[in-house]
Amino acid sequence: MLYQLFQSQHDLMQPLRAAAAVVATAFPPTLPMTISPTLCSDASVRAWKRVLATCDLLDLTTLTHHRPPFGIDEVRVQGQPVTVTEEVVSRTAFATLLRFRKASTASQPRVLIVAPMSGHFATLLRDTVQTMLADHDVYITDWHNARDVPLAAGRFGLDDYIAHLVDFLQIIGSGAHLVAICQPCVAALAATALMAEDDDPATPISMTLMAGPIDCRVSPTQVNTLATGRSIDWFDRHLIATVPWRHPGAGRRVYPGFVQVGAFMNMNLDRHLAAFRGYVDDLIADRFDKALATRRFYEEYLAVADLPAEFYLETVQKIFQEYHLARGELTWRGRLVNPRAIRRTALLTVEGERDDICALGQTMSAHDLCSRIPLFMRSHTIQAGAGHYGVFSGRRWQKRIYPLVRELIAVSEQTRSKSWRPTIEKAA
Repeated sequence: MLYQLFQSQHDLMQPLRAAAAVVATAFPPTLPMTISPTLCSDASVRAWKRVLATCDLLDLTTLTHHRPPFGIDEVRVQGQPVTVTEEVVSRTAFATLLRFRKASTASQPRVLIVAPMSGHFATLLRDTVQTMLADHDVYITDWHNARDVPLAAGRFGLDDYIAHLVDFLQIIGSGAHLVAICQPCVAALAATALMAEDDDPATPISMTLMAGPIDCRVSPTQVNTLATGRSIDWFDRHLIATVPWRHPGAGRRVYPGFVQVGAFMNMNLDRHLAAFRGYVDDLIADRFDKALATRRFYEEYLAVADLPAEFYLETVQKIFQEYHLARGELTWRGRLVNPRAIRRTALLTVEGERDDICALGQTMSAHDLCSRIPLFMRSHTIQAGAGHYGVFSGRRWQKRIYPLVRELIAVSEQTRSKSWRPTIEKAA
């Protein structure tokens, strides 16, 4: 019923939003001057601009279920422009392993960026990808919108997510690096532990975990409190919906992306309302560069993806309510996940000082779990002033955090030789 109500409301509003989009784009701000130059005043022009800006805002705040393009066509490598094309390396019903192939013969470290499956598309990490492309051969997990996955494709739970990471790393091959952001830090650590225990040659040689809920018992945030404040049955009954019949995934049980985004917006409602007011004011004052930056953010933020119900419920229960990984109880297809099996993978954890989604200490807990990684192969950083999104996008990411990630990968590449492996064995 929840999804049907949303779909009905969306359909009813569509003509109004379409009309607003037409008004915002078809009529010039100087229309009052054109109609009656002699009677026109600054006040009437400003009032007309407000009408146009309000119509533009109504169009902007429309939720969409379509993945925006990455739009990365070029990157500068050693100061020179290099063409970038997207290449599908592997595809399953639920995800695409996407490579950003550069028109360059230079050999660069291969990096798999693990995007969250949390109500947004992987394009939310556009800045992360673009920044890393200058120095690395970048791949990303491009998760599909669950409402577009036919019911015949079967279930997709946390075990399947971890299996995808293992499979994708094996496809990329030996010597790759892993960068996980937010929610998938648990799955990335688990996949690395399983591969290390199996002595898989595709085990990543470095692992960067950024703002991820490794141990939610540490300094619980509002997100953690909400997750523990209800039983898993409550989440199932109140937040899980069935995809309507008009979509390819009709009949599939999902956690709707519009519910997730709505919850996150309500956490900082005043901030979003201020941003919308500022957007209208910027358009009226002809501050188009500032307005464009706001528009680009919300076009991405309001592009929502549904999650498979089983993945969402297992994530809430195992990660946010019962802390399976932190307690040493996480299993993958009946097999206990043992982070202490990781010995040859360098580890970097990154946290933001002002992160209100994943608090300080939650990601750093990975070091306690991965205790057999030698100390000289482990590091942690806290970025002053950074919120959750500032850890992987924006100036702090580009200027302060990324250099640390790049250095870890570079050092891991340099020390990747037979000579240091016996030393690590003895130290373990």
